[in-house]
Amino acid sequence: MEALKCIGLYGGTFDPVHLGHLAVAENLLRLFALDGVLFIPAYVAPHKRNAPITPALHRYAMLALATQHEDRFRISSIELDEPERPYTIETLARLQAVFSGKARLFFIMGADSWEEITTWRDWERVLTMTDHIVVTRPGYELSAAHVTSSVREGIVDVRGVEREAVKRIVGERGATKIYLTDAVIADISSRAIRHAARRQNSEVDLTAPVPPPVADYIKKYGLYRELNGSEFFDAETGFNKHRK
Repeated sequence: MEALKCIGLYGGTFDPVHLGHLAVAENLLRLFALDGVLFIPAYVAPHKRNAPITPALHRYAMLALATQHEDRFRISSIELDEPERPYTIETLARLQAVFSGKARLFFIMGADSWEEITTWRDWERVLTMTDHIVVTRPGYELSAAHVTSSVREGIVDVRGVEREAVKRIVGERGATKIYLTDAVIADISSRAIRHAARRQNSEVDLTAPVPPPVADYIKKYGLYRELNGSEFFDAETGFNKHRK
């Protein structure tokens, strides 16, 4: 019988995608022996509806530029195509239908999302729909006190565990699991990148936190700049326009 492919599902606003995001994906590919990582940009995440978000077209384009040299990285427009269904539980249900038992799915989340998991819609069901990987940094205190005892029973701590041992642990099938890993040490913030671009406008050097093609894209389209009173951003065309 052919082994199931193991696919990581990496959701987020990616506003913008940066080297920290790519480091997460690359390290999880290696550590969990994933066959691929599917980046899933959100149209507007439910918890960010009141925050200014860069138009989906730009965020998707930056992801395409950032992942173009890694064949195992793909991008899904599943949330962009159905903005009226923004919740993770809905996205996971659609992806389960897409893969239809042909792949083992691992939903990737950061420590901040894990700490807020009980605020998600149908969060307990979300945690049983796929396996999960919670990514944190070495030395970060990750609590499980906020989840139920039944959820805690499914937590597997592989922080500090060598790759071969992780591969063996993950290979033990059964009920869905929540794997805790500290495989990523990059400390990069999308918010800090936006603030840097806004502060220094087109002169900012973004090549340290983001891939060079993404930095060029941000500068070309003037993303994250403070707009003055005579201009506004047209989300449909992607260009700044003068107010009439």
